[in-house]
Amino acid sequence: MADMVRISSFVDSYIKDDKGLLKDIYYKAISDGVPVIRKASREFLKTQLLIKKPESILEIGAAVGYSSLFMSQYISVNSHITTIELDEKRAAEAEDNIKKLKKEKVIKVIKGDALEVISKLPDASYDFLFVDVAKGQYINYYEDVIRIAKPGAVIISDNILQDGQILESHYTVEKRNRTIHDRMREYLYKITHDERVETSILSVADGMAVTIKK
Repeated sequence: MADMVRISSFVDSYIKDDKGLLKDIYYKAISDGVPVIRKASREFLKTQLLIKKPESILEIGAAVGYSSLFMSQYISVNSHITTIELDEKRAAEAEDNIKKLKKEKVIKVIKGDALEVISKLPDASYDFLFVDVAKGQYINYYEDVIRIAKPGAVIISDNILQDGQILESHYTVEKRNRTIHDRMREYLYKITHDERVETSILSVADGMAVTIKK
């Protein structure tokens, strides 16, 4: 585990900081204790966007809008991002940050419960999806995520290793974390055994899964 921390620190040392307002948004989120995408994860996300060149992107878990703003730098002028956030205060801050960077025409924030929002979205409407919300909920979103993904869509799931807890058995995990642990294991089994998709699990930062809808 110590070696993994050293490796992560080494990798992070080569990652360039954001510039201007985006950098300020990132470090303010860190200071306020708001969960934002880790540096290595965002770099991986960047390369996937550049490879896929998606037109319609859905982010589940806006927080203060940092990830969607970061992604907006690596998409075409005709692309758009929809991001969902349950917490009203964070959603409002996300909208404010999007306005500050003049990205209102590119990024739309939907306030509400992602399970409810996604259930009302049209079939096959997104070609890139980024799942970064409460880890115990990933399995609950899965069927609707597959439904709204276009054939060939890329689905990125973040933080799937839970700071290494996912490696432990059910009974060695703290009791209060067991439900999340079990649901994430169920999710990982699902995305690696579902015949409708192909998935690779990667140890980038706190773990990322790349799932392609057939």
